[in-house]
Amino acid sequence: MYEDLLLEKKDGIALLQINRPKAMNSLNDAVLDQLLHAFEVLVLDREVRVVVLTGAGEKAFVAGADIAEMKSLNVEQALAFSRKGQQLVQLIGKVPKPVIAAVNGFALGGGLELAMACDFAYAAEKTKIGLPEVTLGIIPGFGGTQSMARLIGRSRANELIFSGRLITAAEAKNWGLFCAVFPAQNLMAEVMATAAQIAGNSRLGVAHAKDAVKSGLEMSVAEGMGYEALHFASLFATLDQKEGMTAFLEKRKPAFVGA
Repeated sequence: MYEDLLLEKKDGIALLQINRPKAMNSLNDAVLDQLLHAFEVLVLDREVRVVVLTGAGEKAFVAGADIAEMKSLNVEQALAFSRKGQQLVQLIGKVPKPVIAAVNGFALGGGLELAMACDFAYAAEKTKIGLPEVTLGIIPGFGGTQSMARLIGRSRANELIFSGRLITAAEAKNWGLFCAVFPAQNLMAEVMATAAQIAGNSRLGVAHAKDAVKSGLEMSVAEGMGYEALHFASLFATLDQKEGMTAFLEKRKPAFVGA
């Protein structure tokens, strides 16, 4: 279906792999187009409850944007490329399903920006991450200057972006960029176990929770709490709420219908 992506679906989980291992899964214009299309399709697929995003091969999640393609861009083309990357990371944030990054190797530049756009990330111990764009005479263009500061704070974001240095998975976990770090051979099993746990919960509950968290971060605390209360109350008009609470009282596993 896609030239540079692999997509597998099983038990409510979609595994989406960027499949350019010889190019360290780098992002060019064609790959961005394919990712945009894939996420637009996954939004509408009712069988999919969770999306896992990773890179093919053993070396890289995504080792950045494709420098060979970027080198000859003019200003207008560079602006279009940046905006397309930003469109992708914003779309991932709006997908009403959790998107988990399984960072199985280098996540640099646009690759790290892609991982940060996901709802949370697990990483392999060997992983190294960074935003090294200044070493190429440019800056992050897929939202990195905005998302990094929001995730780890202004000072740490500035230090990483200005220096262009790489950090280990362990350091990234300590800073809150990764939820957990595993030996490479265990990474996908751990990610899929978490994805399966999420897929077993109420589709509506998870979708409303994702929006409450993401939208609330753009509001004051008082506004966010009001927004949360509206989400909370609206779910009492759903079959999932009735089933979930009835199953709890009857001491059985709920059979959610997503309505």
